[in-house]
Amino acid sequence: MLRIVIIVWLLSISATIQAQPLPVEAFGLLPQAEQVKLAPNGNQFAFIFHNKGNSYLGIKSLGSHDVNYILSTDNQKFKINWYVWANDEVLLVSASYPIDKMGVKYSESRLLKVIASGGEKIRTVLKLKDGEHRPQFQDTIIDILPDEPDHILMALDLKAPNQPDVYKVNINSRLKRKLIQKGRSGISYWITDQQHRLRLGYGIDDTKVFFRLYDIDSKEWHRIWEYELFDNPDITPLGFGVDPNTLYIRALHNGRYAIFTVDLAKADLPRELVYADENYDVEGSLIYSKKTKEVIGVRHGEAANGKVFFDEKYARFQQALNKAIPDAYNNIMSLSADGNRYILYTSNPRSPGAFYLGDRKAKSLDYILDEYPLLVDQPLSDKQKVVFKARDGLELEAYVTLPPSNVKAKQSALVIPHGGPMARNYSGFNWFSQFFASRGYTVIEPNFRGSSGYGFEFQMASIQQWGGAMQHDLADAAFWLAEHYPIDKDKICILGISYGGYAAMQAAVTQQQPFKCAASFAGVSDLEHIIRKARKFTNYKVVKKQLGDDSDKLEQQSPVNFAKQVNIPMLLIHGDKDRIVDVYHSREMFDELTDYDKDVEYLELENGNHHLEIEQNRMATLKAFEAFLSKHL
Repeated sequence: MLRIVIIVWLLSISATIQAQPLPVEAFGLLPQAEQVKLAPNGNQFAFIFHNKGNSYLGIKSLGSHDVNYILSTDNQKFKINWYVWANDEVLLVSASYPIDKMGVKYSESRLLKVIASGGEKIRTVLKLKDGEHRPQFQDTIIDILPDEPDHILMALDLKAPNQPDVYKVNINSRLKRKLIQKGRSGISYWITDQQHRLRLGYGIDDTKVFFRLYDIDSKEWHRIWEYELFDNPDITPLGFGVDPNTLYIRALHNGRYAIFTVDLAKADLPRELVYADENYDVEGSLIYSKKTKEVIGVRHGEAANGKVFFDEKYARFQQALNKAIPDAYNNIMSLSADGNRYILYTSNPRSPGAFYLGDRKAKSLDYILDEYPLLVDQPLSDKQKVVFKARDGLELEAYVTLPPSNVKAKQSALVIPHGGPMARNYSGFNWFSQFFASRGYTVIEPNFRGSSGYGFEFQMASIQQWGGAMQHDLADAAFWLAEHYPIDKDKICILGISYGGYAAMQAAVTQQQPFKCAASFAGVSDLEHIIRKARKFTNYKVVKKQLGDDSDKLEQQSPVNFAKQVNIPMLLIHGDKDRIVDVYHSREMFDELTDYDKDVEYLELENGNHHLEIEQNRMATLKAFEAFLSKHL
């Protein structure tokens, strides 16, 4: 066990126009803390702490000034994904390990048992027995089983690959586990009700999503819904109410995804609308009362403070927090089992994020630590939501971030498309866009067609359409920005990560007006290669349906095949251990561009992954982006 006491001293910096911009470290260092969670008894809390490129799982007891750091990683051998309190003494930690097996690169997750006091050697929860299959995912917890502190329910494919059974696992013995439910064909996910009984299973058969429900009375499993992926709107089970026959789901309502309850006691499974937003999909998870186990709200990225409470008591509590800390995003991150103590995350334009410990009975709110300490009291710009029209008249939303008040604005701009592509941008602090704004650039982040959050039809515009209208939307965002902001239309660059990196490369091929340069991190350059590699994985048919299987069309959509047409400077960055988009894509694009003597730079990050989770690689990436943009804008 490593015992560390850390004190951070911060120097205030004048808010007048800076002679020098904030150091890259202010944005490029990993956040100081994340995932701050109270133990069930509320007497201690855990958090992930990042320092000098390493990550630690820390435990702090209330009333003590010391922090026990009981797990550490350099983020290269493995990465901490998440953790949960199994009980007041034991934490279960999901860790991801990079694997390269017979030329197939992927990540393997394992579940670690960690004692809060640090009094026991860290070990995996599971030890495989002779003859058992080694699962790729060894961290799929179905239920913590709070009434049985020594056991959890897990889904594990120990008998046959990709056919998980359900086991009751003893967390104190690596070999003790009891088979609860044999896997059923195609079921990959399981959900228990509030009585901790296995009730729902769902999975994918080729490209058909199906759901099976366990009937309490007949003790039989019945198929209740099914639909074709990408052809029909999704149905997403979210969890059960206290009543075991009440299931909460997300499903389409008037063109947007909304929250419903389903009455499982009735044969026709009638739905009742619980909450809908007429403009946006409700994409978040349910919020449960720790005391009553009732559903009290839902997380919703477009709502104030990111949550909508159905329960008046909690709504009033949120209002009181907003009154105590006005003009801020205030999010209750964690609650003790009795609902008294809580962890509050708050952010505003003067602070990109800070954690507080609250006590409702004592009416106290005590500071814990900042997420980005070097940015505290530095002027930062709020994201501004804007609406622009694409060339076909479709209205699209985007977020604009301007240079902060103490930075001289350039006449240059960046279009930053998000990854996914079936994802989206939200308001709130983002270290990536804020970094470029701190360098004087105006940044626009479009939610182009194909993004999530705007209904089924809008999202499906990305299916087999890479390089099409969704690509045009990015150019239209650039044209709109130059018309409405003091931007030189000849000084706009496109820069993106993952799918955004693909969009940047494709822009260099087909959109040299309005873009004067293009930069990609971990971008896809060869769609045919994605299809070929997917054959080795269980989601092959899903990937093929998403991207298409017309070789001629995939060739036309792949920037790597058109390097000769590129006539603007390009920067490519990729991690050599990326398990989402293989480094092949940037290497091949770089080789093709150099064959034609194009203006291209390439940076390959040692041990780098897809999410810039190694601090030195994050720093190197920001510095490379900054140098590239300074040279070409």
